[in-house]
Amino acid sequence: MLTNYLKITLAVMKRRKMFTFITLFGISMTLSILIVLTAFYEHIFSGNYPEVNRDRCLYATLLEEQNTKEGGMRRGPMSLYYINNYIKTLKTPEKTAFSTVPNTINIYGNGKKLRLFFKYTDPVFWEITRFEFLEGKAYTQKDVDNNEQVVIINTDTRDDYFGKGVSAVGKTMEINGQSLKVIGVIRGCPITRLVVAADLYIPYHLQKRASEEVKEYNGGYTAIVMAKTPADLPKIQQEYAEVVPRIPLLTYGGFTPDRLNAGLSTYFDSIVRDMFFGSGDGSARARFYLFVTIFALLFMSLPAINLVNINISRILERASEIGIRKAFGASAQKLVTQFVIENIILTIFGGLLAILISAVFIWWFNSSHLIPYADLAINWTVVAVALTLSLIFGLMSGVYPAWRMSRLPAVEALRG
Repeated sequence: MLTNYLKITLAVMKRRKMFTFITLFGISMTLSILIVLTAFYEHIFSGNYPEVNRDRCLYATLLEEQNTKEGGMRRGPMSLYYINNYIKTLKTPEKTAFSTVPNTINIYGNGKKLRLFFKYTDPVFWEITRFEFLEGKAYTQKDVDNNEQVVIINTDTRDDYFGKGVSAVGKTMEINGQSLKVIGVIRGCPITRLVVAADLYIPYHLQKRASEEVKEYNGGYTAIVMAKTPADLPKIQQEYAEVVPRIPLLTYGGFTPDRLNAGLSTYFDSIVRDMFFGSGDGSARARFYLFVTIFALLFMSLPAINLVNINISRILERASEIGIRKAFGASAQKLVTQFVIENIILTIFGGLLAILISAVFIWWFNSSHLIPYADLAINWTVVAVALTLSLIFGLMSGVYPAWRMSRLPAVEALRG
């Protein structure tokens, strides 16, 4: 029976080329966009290289000092003073690392101007992350204690500054007025992994401003807190939640805060909170899911409505065929089943075409260097989502036209 339905579907597709093109185009483009967006979602939120420990890490990215009575707020990353005194002193975590947010710098090398992202980090940063060192090694606490003038770079920076494939370890780079010796070359990661990505990694003691000595809470640093196991994450969050209310509030000029808002969040929660400025992780997460749900419903429903109209027109053009089949005793149930299965087969073709289009686009994007080190991937989860969406589209756009067609009287159908 399914073989007959497939043959009929292929024959209809060949006979009605314009309807076939419009249907396949609408389905494949819609699903392609959803597949690519899913790939970007996984690219941003999944624990990929070098953040393979993300499932047992919490992130402190923002701190908010607020005056609830008179108004006013200071909001941003934290200072080293705050991290050293109130985050690194937590007892439950296994390790705590810190680094600055990515900043840009212009340097000159190999006869050209390079605009690069750089970070200051502590040595523990290299213990929590799992960067692949292609040359050399990471700096250690001993290097920090000895005030070593060192830097770690990624492969793109090595190739641009020293030449393609040239060994860089042991050579020096002029960065921000300092002569730094390259001690390691890593395989880089895309800048979309904001907490860890950079082109240059410099030990924090080389900052010209001794920021760890400045007694204020806002600064330019974020922290990564790693637990021994994922099960310890709630314990760490609870410990920190008990510490924050006991932190003494500071006065900055004429601004005197009376409330300090800070927390340790999973990577997902920290990114979503920064995007949607929620008052808390639950609020930000709710807004994010509401936005995604509304977008997905609108994005899927509009093509589905268009396909309903296209299918109605396509089915009404086959009125004589319907009349003949009803005259020979075909029941409404059989006719509905036939046309729904036809539509599902057609949408599956569209889904497979969408997977092919998405795979080509993702391959092109990863190769284009629009985002260096981009590693978008189409995997079986994405394929399953695409095929499921294809079936949903088939049902959404095929059930009503098929039901309407089955109620068409045989005499009217034969008249066309």
